[in-house]
Amino acid sequence: MTAPRLRDGAPVEDSDDLDVEEALALVREAKDDGTGPARDPRPAEPHRHAPAERHRAAPWPQAREIAARAARATRATRPATTSSAPRRTPVPVPLGDALGLVLAAPLDALSDLPSFDTSAMDGWAVAGPGPWTVREEGVLAGHAQPAPLTDGEAVRIATGARVPADTTAVLRTEHGRTDTQDRLHATRDMVHGQDIRPRGQECRSGDQLLPVGTQITPPVLGLAAAAGYDTVTVVPRPRAEVLVLGDELLTEGLPREGLIRDALGPMLPPWLRALGAEVVAVRRIRDDAKALHKAITASTADLVVTTGGTAAGPHDHAHPTLERLGAELLVDGVKVRPGHPMLLARTRDDQHLVGLPGNPLAAVSGLITLAEPLLRTLAARPAPEPYTLPLTEPVHGHPYDTRLVPVVLRGDRAVPLHYNGPAMLRGIAAADALAVVPPGGVRQGAETELLDLPWTTAGIGVCFT
Repeated sequence: MTAPRLRDGAPVEDSDDLDVEEALALVREAKDDGTGPARDPRPAEPHRHAPAERHRAAPWPQAREIAARAARATRATRPATTSSAPRRTPVPVPLGDALGLVLAAPLDALSDLPSFDTSAMDGWAVAGPGPWTVREEGVLAGHAQPAPLTDGEAVRIATGARVPADTTAVLRTEHGRTDTQDRLHATRDMVHGQDIRPRGQECRSGDQLLPVGTQITPPVLGLAAAAGYDTVTVVPRPRAEVLVLGDELLTEGLPREGLIRDALGPMLPPWLRALGAEVVAVRRIRDDAKALHKAITASTADLVVTTGGTAAGPHDHAHPTLERLGAELLVDGVKVRPGHPMLLARTRDDQHLVGLPGNPLAAVSGLITLAEPLLRTLAARPAPEPYTLPLTEPVHGHPYDTRLVPVVLRGDRAVPLHYNGPAMLRGIAAADALAVVPPGGVRQGAETELLDLPWTTAGIGVCFT
């Protein structure tokens, strides 16, 4: 289906895909270049995003950098530009709980690996040149050290079993045969030490297997177990608390009588877990400044995430509450659509607050923009490598702000999805990634930066429980 076009060839999304400010900005842009009606010479009426507020909002890339740095700095003692590591106490955790965390101490070999000479294959351990006389009893894995072999002798052996002393090679089952006198013969040439894993082949005791900062994947867990570890020392998982604000939210049933279903309460906790956080609580708070103040003050989480209340309406209590708390406002608005009224504040030296807009897709934008970089720093996880793909169709851009647009990946291209307005989840629910659309938009085939959604990469950070 051919998308309708704007004056410059960029597509017009469904009308519901634009919030009020985006629509007004596009109209103003059309007027400024002479394609729209003549401009009214009278001064414009002030609106909720006056020039001073637009100037205060951070560009989207800068907002993400501020969020990534925020956890490395304290309010009183260190500037926000410091590159020192986050001051979080490492903790030992059992291997079964360590997936996705980051090593806070080197993984050093506790013993030689393997710790004894072992057979790499099923077959016979042999000594000297053949043919060989075969012992009656074989050697199995997990048994004590077998008796040494003498020249001309062989013994059946299983993979992983201890090799008898004086063994010169292991003859694979498929490479040996016995004659009528029960003598063993090799059916192909052999070399000394064949199919024997010598002690210390992989490492010697004290060798560093993995450095600090390694993210723990399933193979890392396997290596740690093989090396004798029961626990590993890691950077602890950041603790997050979610405060869902609003008098109009229902937790069950159909929308009714001006009330709507809460989409963020079910969505945010698993998303935060997928970003590496431990969600310690999800609380529902009415549109009440005192209740919000009490909830933030009582929280012991590393990150408090609030929903709604970040604008300047009569029931938007985020800014007054943060001011009352003496919080340090690090990001107050971001030049991104959807989600521009998001915020980031340092409420204590060891606690931050991310204020998300109340609209669902706008809240997703806030998670990606502010919560993800902050949590990544707290957990000492590496930043994902940026990548680009060409878009299968043009995407219009906001005149001044970055847009985050849901896309699906089809081969080596990204397909933009509709239903991407601030209040819509239909597009993001089907998406693999978000396209970062710069001001002005992108044309069909243009290489565009993509941000993978955490569960679409089969990443080990994904944890929904």
